[in-house]
Amino acid sequence: MNAPMTPNDLSHVIEADRAHVWHHLMQHKFLESIDPKVIVEGKGMRVWDATGKEHLDAVSGGVWTVNVGYGRESIANAVRDQLIKMNYFAGSAGSIPGSIFAEKLIDKMPGMSRVYYSNSGSEANEKVFKMVRQISQQRHGGKKNKILFRERDYHGTTITALASCGQPERAALYGPLTEGFVAVPHCLEYRSQYPDAESYGVAAANAIEDVILREGADTIGLLCLEPVTAGGGVITPPEGYWDRVQEICKKYEILLHIDEVVCGLGRTGAWFGYQNYGVKPDFVTMAKGLASGYAAISCTVTTEEVFALFKDEATNPLNYFRDISTFGGCTAGPAAAIENMDIIIREDLLDNTVAMGDRLVGNLNALAEKHKVIGDVRGKGLFCGAELVADRGTKDPADEKKVMAVVADCMAQGVIIGATNRSLPGFNNTLCFSPALIAKPDDIDQITDAVDGALGRVFG
Repeated sequence: MNAPMTPNDLSHVIEADRAHVWHHLMQHKFLESIDPKVIVEGKGMRVWDATGKEHLDAVSGGVWTVNVGYGRESIANAVRDQLIKMNYFAGSAGSIPGSIFAEKLIDKMPGMSRVYYSNSGSEANEKVFKMVRQISQQRHGGKKNKILFRERDYHGTTITALASCGQPERAALYGPLTEGFVAVPHCLEYRSQYPDAESYGVAAANAIEDVILREGADTIGLLCLEPVTAGGGVITPPEGYWDRVQEICKKYEILLHIDEVVCGLGRTGAWFGYQNYGVKPDFVTMAKGLASGYAAISCTVTTEEVFALFKDEATNPLNYFRDISTFGGCTAGPAAAIENMDIIIREDLLDNTVAMGDRLVGNLNALAEKHKVIGDVRGKGLFCGAELVADRGTKDPADEKKVMAVVADCMAQGVIIGATNRSLPGFNNTLCFSPALIAKPDDIDQITDAVDGALGRVFG
């Protein structure tokens, strides 16, 4: 255990937070009677709150972001040095860290060639949607403008990103949303939609083809998928799924967009989640772990074939991609991302992620032998989920309040875990685990020991 943070009187910070900060993803009525949680320090896998309490962070900053852990002075120094030299210029010009990181990134992504910088995962995904709509207008006479997304997947919080959201509770009350987005079925084998299929993965992919044929292949321009579904329940793709998806996209000339905002930069044990499955995408987007939260950055990465569509008519004033992201011109992001990638390489964190991911899944499966409330354990690398059920036979989901009580119990023990949150009505029942890629065996065991105790106390 690390030495606890030296306690200070932070009561004024807590009151300022209560009075003025609008937090993400939470109901604030409760903060009228309890103090907001303020995190003040982090080191390695652990964070300390304003009361001095230590927590083992098993969700990498709450939303799967701090891949290389807290307190990395080398990243902070790289950002500081860059900001003193050159902090910002709009993306219409280049920068040293922007150029160097693009080269390093493309080296890890065979088949891809161009990097477009912005500052959030939502924005990175919207760039793809805009590119596809422009391709539709310039190449297909306005056809092939529809964008397919998958049930349970999530691609961002803006109005158009919510139009591609497969989690109804996230999009609820925010309509009317952008038109032209069409859902395809999820691929969660645990909640099988194709019980008689010889290959569940192939059947789940064929369901995408059914939607294409229903809508008309000449209307579909893009299929947007997460390599591993994140907030919709940590869903790993069944065998045969991605091979068939790739075949379908080629057959109907549909561009394939892989949203790596969560899975990118090592989370699954490969540089990118899609690389576990032999996929060859046309677009890849990333954010969160790209710089481990040390600076804001996101990237939209494309093939040279896609890039060429925006430069072949130089005399046409509307031919190029007429888009800009103001803070895509910040140099702190790529400077941090360069050192973040170097840390992953120097410390062999991809291999560690595979090993610790196997340990985490093994521990969770052992808990499933003890606690009947665990219906399914799934994951890839250090991105795992445990779906809680009221009855294993019927697979009825566990009561959401009890699921959140497990999360709260772990927090009281000093271990921060997650759960699907305001995603799917009746199915916010999956515990989520995404510790930093630096996790050690003792960290993994502490996480699952906390869950063991919490399940016993909440479910009996």
